[in-house]
Amino acid sequence: MSPWSHQSARLLARRRKVRFKPVDCVLIAACSVAALALVGPCRWAPGALRSAGGFAAFALGLVVLRMLQSWWPRVRPLRWVADFWLLPVAGLGHELLNPLVDAINPVLRDAQLATLEERLFGVQVSVVLSSAVPPWLQDVLMVCYYGHFAWAMVLGVTLYLHRKAAAFDEFLLAMGLFFTVGYAAYIAVPAIGPRLFLASAFPGPLQGVVVTSVLDSLMRTPVFIRDCFPSGHTGVTLLVLFYALRFSRRVFWTMLLPGIGLIVATVAGRFHYAVDLVAVLPVVLLVAAAARALSPAKGSRSYSSERSLPMGAIVRR
Repeated sequence: MSPWSHQSARLLARRRKVRFKPVDCVLIAACSVAALALVGPCRWAPGALRSAGGFAAFALGLVVLRMLQSWWPRVRPLRWVADFWLLPVAGLGHELLNPLVDAINPVLRDAQLATLEERLFGVQVSVVLSSAVPPWLQDVLMVCYYGHFAWAMVLGVTLYLHRKAAAFDEFLLAMGLFFTVGYAAYIAVPAIGPRLFLASAFPGPLQGVVVTSVLDSLMRTPVFIRDCFPSGHTGVTLLVLFYALRFSRRVFWTMLLPGIGLIVATVAGRFHYAVDLVAVLPVVLLVAAAARALSPAKGSRSYSSERSLPMGAIVRR
């Protein structure tokens, strides 16, 4: 065999070792569908090509990272970036949704959501709750609200550093499925939330002591704001609490009160209708069940508590 043939055989052998995790497949598929829609039937929407390029970069970037990781398995930064690829996709992908909503379903659904809230609860819960919360507590709730991505990152890093690979993969898969379903719901049911749609029903701006006004104003600057239904903040928080309870009790007890404050803040801060919180519950149950069914961690009792394994066993894993 010639040197060139030998080298080609080695490269092909390495390529056969490329492995995609379940969450990788979810991200690649979702981003590819979005990119194809934006260069196809949705290409007329303003900013469609830019968003298509972003989604395509997310899909291709993950493929390239996994290929590079298979070729140079000892280069740990490649594996770290690939394993946490969900972070930039979820964060930056949110800002690429405008053309999809403009092309598929540009009509706001706030009127329907507000009407449904009246029928279910008899009042606009955000109007009642935001007026009942004292200023000092509003500050606390707003700080909790900004822990949306932070707690997910804390749990992910904790599982990663403790080498709980199966638990980490299941958690990331559930998060990837949730963001995919959630972003699809934003397209199907675009809404801007009570802080804008029901602005005249509130007695004035949110009242805090120190940080409320600043944090509230920051939430008015995102590129994409039709992301009310269902409540992504609530869904992510519930998923993190669920997986923290299963895999890291320390993280669970640390974030329990801030997590509850975050969920309350979604309504008290006028970001969501109460029906947004109700609607997200079946989504959370669905993606958690799907992730558990598809994950190698299913049925494994060794991950149920941090105390169930000695440190030596954790290191060996």
